[in-house]
Amino acid sequence: MKLFRKTIGVRSSTDEITMTQHLAELRFRIIRSLLAVIIGALLILSFYDPVLRFLTQPYRDLCLARPDFNCDGTLFGLGPLDGISARMRIASYGGLAAALPVILWQIWRFTAPALHQREKRYATGFIISSVSLFALGGYIAYWTLDKALEFLISWSGADVSQSYQITKYVSLVTLMVLAFGVGFLFPVLLVFMQLVNVITPNLLLKQWRWAVMAIFLTAALITPSGDPISMLALAIPMTILYAISVGIGFFIQWRRKKAGNE
Repeated sequence: MKLFRKTIGVRSSTDEITMTQHLAELRFRIIRSLLAVIIGALLILSFYDPVLRFLTQPYRDLCLARPDFNCDGTLFGLGPLDGISARMRIASYGGLAAALPVILWQIWRFTAPALHQREKRYATGFIISSVSLFALGGYIAYWTLDKALEFLISWSGADVSQSYQITKYVSLVTLMVLAFGVGFLFPVLLVFMQLVNVITPNLLLKQWRWAVMAIFLTAALITPSGDPISMLALAIPMTILYAISVGIGFFIQWRRKKAGNE
């Protein structure tokens, strides 16, 4: 039985697809995304040492700037598997970040048949804005890392020496970057939902107080370090991006009304 219809512009009955074809298309997109992640992970593995030095730079800079913290920026492996575990984590998370453009493109290609022709024109902007916002979120996470570490270390006490296990440090940094990157994709999702008429900018504007509350709560939950500096560094830009997405929604609404009157 034919269950799905592609709705790009005016379609004939030959454009209907079955459930099996729909699932096959989904599997095809997932396989391509996974291959992109694997290739990205292999690239990160080939540059592991420079990547590790880059990730530990904020910690080493903090130790130089604050000798009272009793740390020298060295990471320790407390078990024989710590080294390879850290390497695999960096490769996995790095591969996911490197493959983001491909993953977003596959998502768009899978959902595009459900959009009208005029909405498909946003494909390039969707990909570019998503990658740019993810990179911006990751940069802010990296930029605030030393400040977050400074806050956390200061709460451990004046006589406590800092010696970090490599796997735990790598997990903290990579999860911070991913959390900020994903958080910054939130407005792209809102704009997309407005494009497909799931929500309206009027509704988003009306519920802005609840939205801001949800943003700060989400930032507190997904920030791995749990410190207020990182939480605010994520929540404040997300709030600004929420307002921008509402503005984009009103612009889309205006364009549709203008096109309908022509």
